[in-house]
Amino acid sequence: MQHTVERPVPAAQQAADSRDFVAPITLTNDPTADAVVRIVGAVSCTGTLIADDLVLTAHHCVSARSPSGRVLAEDVAPERLRVEIGGGDFPYAESSVRTFVAPECGYAQGEGDIAILILSRKLVGMPTWSPRIDKAPHLGEATDPIGFGRCALDSTTIHREIRTGGQVTAVTPGQFIADASICPGDSGGPVYDSHQNTKREVIGVISASVMDMTSHTVGTSYFTRLDVWQPLFSAAREIADGADPNSLPPFRSCTAPGAD
Repeated sequence: MQHTVERPVPAAQQAADSRDFVAPITLTNDPTADAVVRIVGAVSCTGTLIADDLVLTAHHCVSARSPSGRVLAEDVAPERLRVEIGGGDFPYAESSVRTFVAPECGYAQGEGDIAILILSRKLVGMPTWSPRIDKAPHLGEATDPIGFGRCALDSTTIHREIRTGGQVTAVTPGQFIADASICPGDSGGPVYDSHQNTKREVIGVISASVMDMTSHTVGTSYFTRLDVWQPLFSAAREIADGADPNSLPPFRSCTAPGAD
């Protein structure tokens, strides 16, 4: 069912919503799925472990909020974030965030809606997925989003879900567009192409979508390209390895260096 509303909104969720304990625990059949994690801060979002100490997500997931919930053009303090591991109804582990890198835009959504969290510790032995930064998304490519979102009318608790996705219908300098079913809390989650027979390669990040109160609704959705932010990935790796951010080449520019 195609939603008729035209205005997409960021797919983050108020952090007051928590995952309830529900027994028995259902273990995933996909051992790589735990690379998709939940991020909790001012809002709750989704992210992807792209290294044992790096989590890829959306910039608006780490943006500061006013007391009324309005997105501010500034970032939250890293210590206000935590990363929950496990796709069931409660996490089996978590990690704090040491710092993160993000562009000087994308605080609400749109251009620059990408961030990379640098964890306080290495999650040794955890599965990781690879960001596809050497190839742009293309028209007709399949998109399969994954997230921890929950729509208001869904009867399930908060847990990791593979969403219904469609084919890429448009590619802009910083984003690509496809029809998909997205819920609040999915923001920052990975998009992969299941037709390539792998879930280990992330082709984009969930940014915003036309949503209603059920996860069965498919609407126009916007995903952040990864290939245009190669300097951000390089900076995150170097900072995680101990580099001073001030010693690195500029990596926060909102002119995406690799954009077509």
